[in-house]
Amino acid sequence: MKDVINFLVEVRQEIAKIVWPKWNDFVGSSLVVIVLVCLFAIYLWLIDQGCSKLIGFIFKWYSSL
Repeated sequence: MKDVINFLVEVRQEIAKIVWPKWNDFVGSSLVVIVLVCLFAIYLWLIDQGCSKLIGFIFKWYSSL
């Protein structure tokens, strides 16, 4: 039981050492992440659409032979 209490005391000490970001830093970082995720999703969607059209073209071309 003493080990558990000692562990919890150490956890509390370590949590007290954490430097939490300021609200403005948090909001700014979150906006950057959201924008980049949206841009990456659009990029992947465009690549997917291009590959889909290319594969459709290849199948049409192959079936006409």
